[in-house]
Amino acid sequence: MQFALALPRFFLSPSSSFFASSASSSISLFRRPFSAKCATSPAAMAYEHELSIATKAVSLACRLCQKVQKGLLAAETQEKSDKSPVTVADYGSQALISWALNEELPQGTFSLDSEELKQDQGASMLDRITQLVNETLALEKRIDAPFLSKEQVLLAIDRGRSEGGSVGRHWVLDPIDGTRGFVRGDQYAVALGLLDQGEVVVGVLGCPNLPTNLIGPEALVSPTESSIGCLFAARKGAGTTVKSIDGSIQPQKISVRNLEDPSLANFCESYESAHSMQNVTAEIAKILGVVSPPLRIDSQAKYGAMARGDAAIYLRFPHPGYREKIWDHAAGCIIIKEAGGLVLDAAGNPLDFSKGRYLDIASGIISTNPQLMPALLAAVQAALQKEHHHGERVHL
Repeated sequence: MQFALALPRFFLSPSSSFFASSASSSISLFRRPFSAKCATSPAAMAYEHELSIATKAVSLACRLCQKVQKGLLAAETQEKSDKSPVTVADYGSQALISWALNEELPQGTFSLDSEELKQDQGASMLDRITQLVNETLALEKRIDAPFLSKEQVLLAIDRGRSEGGSVGRHWVLDPIDGTRGFVRGDQYAVALGLLDQGEVVVGVLGCPNLPTNLIGPEALVSPTESSIGCLFAARKGAGTTVKSIDGSIQPQKISVRNLEDPSLANFCESYESAHSMQNVTAEIAKILGVVSPPLRIDSQAKYGAMARGDAAIYLRFPHPGYREKIWDHAAGCIIIKEAGGLVLDAAGNPLDFSKGRYLDIASGIISTNPQLMPALLAAVQAALQKEHHHGERVHL
């Protein structure tokens, strides 16, 4: 018997159909009465419901990922075509978020492309994924909590592979962003965004290993003295909040650092040198006069950390030939923007999420507050010109 599992990064359309069987009539674990606040304008409430269900879905996925990371087994790790590890947590996270959104959103039909697991691996992998999904749902301790069959879990995993674009609404998911960090026991993120007519309007970042206190130069306590696990959430026009994943800290509004002197700034970048040209980022820091060491973090957790002030600048310069995917930046982008920051490509253009699965950008992605952006852009261009003259294939 063969099982087909989709690659763990895909688009979910809000018009999705979850069950092809009578299971579609099951009671939603998340469905709650939705009440509008009095005297609240429609514009102020835009995407409030979508953010609410996205936050609940990501929280569930984070719970599953935390459990898997604690007891990660070698048998639960396989290799993707690019040789980065993929774990059952990818698929479990994907299944939970897909199922949760489908329970709340209008149902429809998806066009799918999927990748088959080998026959001798598929059955045991799917058994483990299904077990994890049901254990996570059971933790909700609701009498109407569902029990999903293997077939239902498989349908949830395979539900959607839309091409995105500038028409309609599309959910953009990275079930585990920063898989290498996840396997190392370091930072990773569950990243979910919503595109409406090509614009990111909702974003949720679950960062299960990120301390709830600041970890940058403004930190007052060490990470070991802080609780662990942050959930960042933003919707268009409503700002960005952060709370603890375990619920011990309620949502608090956050903003990027209000800094004008670049020499007082610090920057965050990818943990792995293979993911970003750290020689370029070092040159940018030198031009700006930055003296603080870089804050190196896996995944879109960087966006969340910067949105609350752990760093004043975000720098990402992939090696030549790499194409940025929208699911690697959609959620993080709105988290920063609603916290008062800017996210641009190296040429100073806003990121365009309306063209499908890839971002067509110049050289790299940068982010900071509006006051520092002119100086940062100038430093970026100077560093890229220098790199170009030294023989690197940098697209200016």
